[in-house]
Amino acid sequence: MVHNNISISNGRVFLREIIESDWSDIHEYASQEMVCQYQPWGPNTIEDTKNFVNQIMEEANNEKLRTRYVFAIIEKANKRLIGAGEFNIRDSFNRNGEIAYIVNPKYWGKGIATEVANLIIDYGFKEHKMHRIFATCDPRNIGSSKVLQKVGMIQEGKIREDLLIKDGWRDSLLYSILKHEWQIL
Repeated sequence: MVHNNISISNGRVFLREIIESDWSDIHEYASQEMVCQYQPWGPNTIEDTKNFVNQIMEEANNEKLRTRYVFAIIEKANKRLIGAGEFNIRDSFNRNGEIAYIVNPKYWGKGIATEVANLIIDYGFKEHKMHRIFATCDPRNIGSSKVLQKVGMIQEGKIREDLLIKDGWRDSLLYSILKHEWQIL
């Protein structure tokens, strides 16, 4: 399989495209209930995680139709995969993109998600020429809300019952940042 080998870096982490051997590090966090409690997936079985990695790699190899870029978060100090970040082109004509991130709980509270969100927003604006980048999170996920605020996103409102998760319908808080706002940060 061919990859573009996209790599993005800052002080503590670098992002690179996911490769097949990443599945075990991804499974370490994706199999934990606390990681996926606000998500429609998980906790993952080994098969779930391997299927996710294979799907991501297939999408990465179809450059003409590609709208999703999923990156392994690698901590520079120990060269270990500690999470994943994602950039999705949601509307190419209106240049709208979406970011997402997930971090192994061993690294929660260390500012990793904020660094990753900054890297992915920058990637979306610079590489994909987005005008607006947004993110959603469960209103109960205080940590993620704080990350989105720290990176300069503005809470636009609440999307009611837009995601079906294990315990029923979930609301989502909607955050966004515009290109001209990002340039001044």
